[in-house]
Formats: sequence, C-alpha cells, structure tokens
Amino acid sequence: MHQMSKASYWPALANLVQTEKSMGHWAEQKGPFTHFLYEFVRFGVKQAWACLFAGLLLGLLILTFMFYHKDAVIPRYDFLVLSAILIQVFMILFGLETKEEAKVIFLFHIVGTVMEIFKTAKGSWIYPEPSILRIGGVPLFTGFMYASVGSFMARVSRLFDFEFTHHPKTSWLVILSLLIYANFFMHHYIYDMRYFLFVGSVIVLGRCTIYYRIWKVHRHMPLLLSSFLAALFIWFAENIGTFTAAWVYPNQKKAWEMVSFGKLGSWFLLMIISYTLVVLVQKPTERKV
Repeated sequence: MHQMSKASYWPALANLVQTEKSMGHWAEQKGPFTHFLYEFVRFGVKQAWACLFAGLLLGLLILTFMFYHKDAVIPRYDFLVLSAILIQVFMILFGLETKEEAKVIFLFHIVGTVMEIFKTAKGSWIYPEPSILRIGGVPLFTGFMYASVGSFMARVSRLFDFEFTHHPKTSWLVILSLLIYANFFMHHYIYDMRYFLFVGSVIVLGRCTIYYRIWKVHRHMPLLLSSFLAALFIWFAENIGTFTAAWVYPNQKKAWEMVSFGKLGSWFLLMIISYTLVVLVQKPTERKV
C-alpha cells in the first residue's frame, strides 16, 4: 500500500495530494516514458517547493539589484529585511511553513548572524551599501539568507520523506558541528582545521545513507554526497548574490569575479551544521531493513 506523503501535513498541500495521486495513476497507465517524465517533473516541482523561501529571497536580490532606486527612502538592504519578514509571515499564516520549519529558520538566523558579525569585523567580506537595520557591519537581511538554507533543509526532508540507514548519534553530530562552527572563528587566530574536519565528517557520516522518495519508490545516495550537492547549489547562489552586490569579497571590490571554488569546502562544512540543526528539531526516521 502506498504510504501517505509527509507533504500532506502542510495545510496548503493537503487538498492537492489526492489530485496529484490521480495524475500519477494516469501517467503510470500511459507507459514507461510518461511514467519517467511524470517522475522527473515531480522531482523538479518538489525541489522548487522546498526552495520556496530561498528562491523568493534570491529573486528579491536580483530584482532589487536591477530595478531598486539607489536614492529610495528605504535603503535596499532594509527593503530586503522587511520583504523577508513579510514572506515569513505570509508563509506561516497561509500554512506554507510548519512550526518545525519556523524553529529551524530561527536557529539558522541566530547561528548565521553571529558568524556574520565576526566575519565582517575580520574583513572576510563586506556589505557595501548603506542600511539602518544592521548590527555592526551586518545588515539584518543576512540572517534570512542563512535561514533560507535551514528552510530548504527542513522542507526537503518532509517533501521527499527522508529515511536513513546507519545514521550517527545526535551527540556525535552536535560535537562535529560545534568543532566546525568554532573553526569558522578560530582559524583567524590558529591553524585552519578544516581538513581534519573533512576527515571527521567522513568518520561520523560516511556510512550514513539517505533514502528519498520522489513518487512511489525510495531511491538512495550517501548523505555526504547529498551534502556536497547542496553545497554546490549554494555556491552557485552565492555567485548570484555577489554579482548583485548583496555582499562582496575582498577580491571583488574593483570588479566582480567568480567566487573561489575553495568556498565549496566551507559550504560543505556549513551543510553539516545545517543538517545537525534540522536533526535537533526534526528527529530523523530510521529506515527499516
């Protein structure tokens, strides 16, 4: 018997589940190619829904870069803050976001903002435009950029009905994540421990496999691979963010250039932290074998 999707827990989607089920049955009757095409489109739609908050925020970065007037009464960065808040309120009021996701977003906001304050003080990157809503050199919209990653992580686990084998203990994930987070600060003063942290990630998560369901059948991949793919996606988004002058790295002050591939490692480690924060709010489902 086909298991009910966890996506049905969203009030906004509950009424669509039965309709989607009928569409799938129709595609199945039409043959293998239509079956494959339906599942391919379904995967894309699920990913787009998981990226809802992140996609809207990225869209705002692009649109405000292209069309927002420099002399507007509300500075661009502050407009992004207000827009992000309105999006969050809208998503909660209309059932597009669950309470669990809101908790994850809040945690990401705090973790990201604290790191941003430190990193900008050290000159790792800057926010070149003026704003009122900021802490030190950090406009408050930056916390929502980290929160959008948390939103994606929480939503995608529900949409694809994640299950795991050989999942590590939460305590090990917390220890690893604390070491990673500390290294983001301490590498400015002592040796950068990221290579040891890469090894630690393999030791803790190397055996873990993630099972995800696009439609009826659970497919699988190593959790570390999924973390790398997510980091790659964020790296692409970061290139868009810096191109729109949302923030600027030191080598981009005179003219924009592609973000260093070395940032992929940082994003990969940040994805480990991201996953741990989600696990603390949403207990992972162990796959029955």
